[in-house]
Amino acid sequence: MTWIVQNLWLIPALPILAAGISSLLKQKSRISAASLAIGSMAVSFLLSLCAFAHVLTNHETDQVLTYNFGWFQFGNEWLKLGWMLDPLTAVMLVMVSFVGLLIFIYSTGYMEHDENFTRFFCFLALFAGAMLGVVIANSLLLLYMCWEIVGLTSYLLIGFWYHKPEAAAAAKKAFITTRIGDLGFLLGMVWLYTKSGTLLFYDNGAGCLEHSALTHLVAQTTVYGLSISAAISILVFCGAAGKSGQFPLHVWLPDAMEGPTPVSALIHAATMVAAGVFLVARIYPLMSAHAGTSLSPTIALQVVTWIGAITALFGATIAVGQYDIKRILAYSTVSQLGYMMMGLGVGGVAVGMFHLITHAFFKALLFLGAGSVIHGCHEEQDIRRMGGLRKFMPITFAAYTVGMLALCGFPFFFSGFWSKDAILHAAHNWSISQAPYYMGAIGALLTAFYMTRQMYYVYAGSSRLSDASDDSSHVAHRDPHESPAVMTAPLVILATCAVLLGFVGTPAWPWFQSFLEGNQANFTLAAFSEAGIIPVMLSSSLLVFIGLGLGWFFYGRTPITSASAPDNLGKLQPQIYSTLNRAYFVDAIYGATIIRLNTAWSILCDWMDRWVWNGAVQAVSYLVLAFAWLDHFIDTYIVNSSFDGGCEGVSRSGLLLGLLQAGRVQNYMRVIGCALVALTIFLLWGAK
Repeated sequence: MTWIVQNLWLIPALPILAAGISSLLKQKSRISAASLAIGSMAVSFLLSLCAFAHVLTNHETDQVLTYNFGWFQFGNEWLKLGWMLDPLTAVMLVMVSFVGLLIFIYSTGYMEHDENFTRFFCFLALFAGAMLGVVIANSLLLLYMCWEIVGLTSYLLIGFWYHKPEAAAAAKKAFITTRIGDLGFLLGMVWLYTKSGTLLFYDNGAGCLEHSALTHLVAQTTVYGLSISAAISILVFCGAAGKSGQFPLHVWLPDAMEGPTPVSALIHAATMVAAGVFLVARIYPLMSAHAGTSLSPTIALQVVTWIGAITALFGATIAVGQYDIKRILAYSTVSQLGYMMMGLGVGGVAVGMFHLITHAFFKALLFLGAGSVIHGCHEEQDIRRMGGLRKFMPITFAAYTVGMLALCGFPFFFSGFWSKDAILHAAHNWSISQAPYYMGAIGALLTAFYMTRQMYYVYAGSSRLSDASDDSSHVAHRDPHESPAVMTAPLVILATCAVLLGFVGTPAWPWFQSFLEGNQANFTLAAFSEAGIIPVMLSSSLLVFIGLGLGWFFYGRTPITSASAPDNLGKLQPQIYSTLNRAYFVDAIYGATIIRLNTAWSILCDWMDRWVWNGAVQAVSYLVLAFAWLDHFIDTYIVNSSFDGGCEGVSRSGLLLGLLQAGRVQNYMRVIGCALVALTIFLLWGAK
């Protein structure tokens, strides 16, 4: 076993240690806290590169390297934990540590004037360390532990500005919503341990993702003939759906924008939402396990595909009607996470993970670019009050344009094109239905449309910042300005990655896919002749251009001159646009149904607790008190009065008799004399 495998734990441990030390620092120790966080992430990144290099040189051996150890023993059984190194782990380690490092560096500029700077970097380091722990875990239990730390730190960071009621509410919403999914995850984990006897993924043939365990799980069925493996997979997927903002547990993700923008970038690009997709990729052998030789998608993968397709289209439509620059990107993330899940369902690990990796870079770029815009516009987030930033913020504009084109999937030159097309091609060939393909294609058109809309609102025309203030004397100092180099340098690096990364996963040179699968990648243009690739590529490119054209038609032909002017698309269909702006009223529906039901149930429980259970307890207590008073009465006035009275009579008799035996002759003589007198009187009285 090589040193990097034995010491893989250092990669998450270093940021966690930095967070622990930072928690002990004084609030004014800003440089120390930032240095600890950035330094720990830099070392973790270097160690991740070593791990990646080790896998790269041995990737054709198809071997998963593990290090397992006993955690504690109950009876004759040992509960084991461990970590692992395989191509999936290596890729994720490099991505999380590198993107996290850039976000950390960016944060020193963005959070420069925040009074809780030290606390912010403490939470940020713990967040990154927990995500790295999720990545290296060879035990579902260890993964779950780190998973919950990710949930805790997301709560702390989303609600970092806790003095804002919106931030505090968003933090609670994120924590509670993801816990709903995690309940399914926990049940699935317990069930898996019950059936397989282990939570280790790989353990020399005895792991829960290895052949013997999978054969055992597939052979058993539960309700409606569903295999145990499929049921457990769906339960675990509930946790992944919560973390990765899949419909209907997506509602926390847009509200998470209340946290500082670097937090939004870290959550939406490299850590929290990526954890759900990674979890599905990690347990993919369980999800795809078949009984016999069937090649059709399993029930679990069909669930993943349909949920992903619905989420991809759902998120894209909502993003069309938003005005907050970060909220648009948040719904875009919801949509792209749907693409990743759909890719895992229809195409496998390589297809879904390729989009996760490319998305991590261009979405981090877009969020950090949005942060730069907010910083340059004096904390303004409403795109209607921006405009004309292209001339004020040229570096941010150039980098943001790259991220926007990558997200839209602009043909050939940007990474998003290749990763998105791989998903659409796999969906086009899905044996169950082509509906996910069409849903993904419409989502791609909408993505190009809403990002073009955002670009025209933010960067084109003239500045509308003065519309945000009624006091014209403040217009001068509200002019936008470019962000400092510590913020723009990470944008340039991420923009470069957003372009170059796509070329490692093209059909002509599918290096990324081959690396994850342990195969040798060969460059050949003949791959484009594979059935369906060219038609899908052309149709997706056409959809992107249509989306860009529609964006120009609605928002680019006529400059936007007023922040109060109605949206051009909104004027065309005000009712539909209002529905999109309010996110299909999902939050209102939840508020009117689930939350209201929960509130009513809590009121009922409170009433039951106060008047039924507490009443029963009070009744029992009063009954006990009544018995106590009765016992006291009997003891005092019946038992004590008779017994104590008898005792007192005996005692007095004893005292009287004691006087007769005092040993004094005088007393005896008096008694005899009295007795003699009495006898004489008696006799004389009798003689008469």
